[in-house]
Amino acid sequence: MADLIHKNEINVLILAAGLGTRLKPLTDFWPKCLMPISGKPLLEIWLDQISQLKVSKVLVNLHYLNEIVSSFLKRPRYKDWVKSVYEPELLGTAGTLQKNYDFFKGKTILLVHGDNLCLCDFNSFVEFHFLKRPKGSLITMMTFRTDSPKSCGIVELDEDGVVQRFYEKVENPPGNLANAAIYLIEPEVLDWIQEREYVNDFSNQVLPEFLGKIATWENKDIMRDIGNSEALAKAQKEVTFPENNNLDEWETEFLSNSIHQSIQSIL
Repeated sequence: MADLIHKNEINVLILAAGLGTRLKPLTDFWPKCLMPISGKPLLEIWLDQISQLKVSKVLVNLHYLNEIVSSFLKRPRYKDWVKSVYEPELLGTAGTLQKNYDFFKGKTILLVHGDNLCLCDFNSFVEFHFLKRPKGSLITMMTFRTDSPKSCGIVELDEDGVVQRFYEKVENPPGNLANAAIYLIEPEVLDWIQEREYVNDFSNQVLPEFLGKIATWENKDIMRDIGNSEALAKAQKEVTFPENNNLDEWETEFLSNSIHQSIQSIL
């Protein structure tokens, strides 16, 4: 599998610039992308999984409380393969891809929203994209089954699992298969975005243009939007991680951060 990935090199974009408005007051002093899930920062959960893919380059975009996230990313374990870029003004997902075109040019892109909790077999996701996706598709979208389809982007597929229609938070969606907002994207899509300066919204401006060319892979493990206190509290009970007895300086300080007490107060 590692040989496959190196042959078809992947660069990763982790979107971590969000304001986390629905999580206030927790996000008044702590960024959503670093919210602890069973004691582990969300962004660390992402990077641990991505590291299993042996990718060479990861870009994390920053905006809100960027100093805290930047400090997290300066840890020795990330210095050789994770780069951050600060956005004084939020650019939108497609805008971030445009701004960092040279970083991603010619590569398959793994695009993830770093403020969601996702646990799955990313090797299988990547293997599907490179070896099993339907011919002619340029994007593989991760999907999941949701208990609240009215609040999600629901997709309708053909017999090959290719997206035919989107239903974005509609009253009566035709199913419960939702867009996880995690994608593997071929270079042709990035080039299409780069040629259109007016494009900044990936979901509303890019995906509709590629209907019929978006394959899907279903995550049957854990996919959760932790955007509000109720969902964040549920996530704490849903996953556990092994205890870490070899803490670095950042982790030691993190353990004493008041965000942990704040999380306990919502359980």
